[in-house]
Amino acid sequence: MKNKTVIISGASTGIGKEIAKYFIARESNVVMNSANENNLKRAYEALGSPTNAIYMVGDISKKETGQKLVQLALKTYNSIDVLINNAGVFAPKPFLDVEEKDLELYWGVNLKGTYFTSQAVIPQMIKQNNGSIINIGTVLVDHAIGGFPATAPLTSKGAIHSLTRQLAAEFGKNNIKVNTIAPGIIRSPLQEKMGIENADSLAGLHLLNRIGEANEISEAAYYLANSGFITGETINVAGGHTVGHTI
Repeated sequence: MKNKTVIISGASTGIGKEIAKYFIARESNVVMNSANENNLKRAYEALGSPTNAIYMVGDISKKETGQKLVQLALKTYNSIDVLINNAGVFAPKPFLDVEEKDLELYWGVNLKGTYFTSQAVIPQMIKQNNGSIINIGTVLVDHAIGGFPATAPLTSKGAIHSLTRQLAAEFGKNNIKVNTIAPGIIRSPLQEKMGIENADSLAGLHLLNRIGEANEISEAAYYLANSGFITGETINVAGGHTVGHTI
């Protein structure tokens, strides 16, 4: 991936920041995006203000943000080789309490952000006859938990899983690979935002009896970005979360 151009949304904290760090260290050209200007600037500086990375603030749910990211990447690096649709929001809420504003939030950031940013990069990837799009879903699409009601965000993530397969089918002829990474419980600021004080208390959801680390998602993203013959797949990086249970 040396000198390849990688756009990463939601790159200011957690998994997105770790993915950016991973690609930057391997000499990729990275375009970092987040809606939070302060967090994004701090993340860029925390990574050492690398010369092979730039950042752009923007709400990924807005179509123009994806278009601006493409313009910036092409102006700076002359190509777009990988898009990692990491930006997302997620929180539990009982089904009967979900309001229209909740659906608009999750479908806007999660689904529309992924949809429109992919729509923005694909024309350039067609020109190059090469490209990789990596979407971030969740294992909860295939493994629901009764004590963790989250229909609003999960419907948006389920749509992303479906979008992955359809884009892979539509643009396979253009050598554009589209895949989803479905994380299990990963150590990140997300747990604290959801009110989970001890993320390790959720270790039992995984057969490996531990939660995942953000760098393990980065490794999967790097592998898929390099792969020339994997497309339309959902890769569970989840310690056995979807495979079975320990009793």
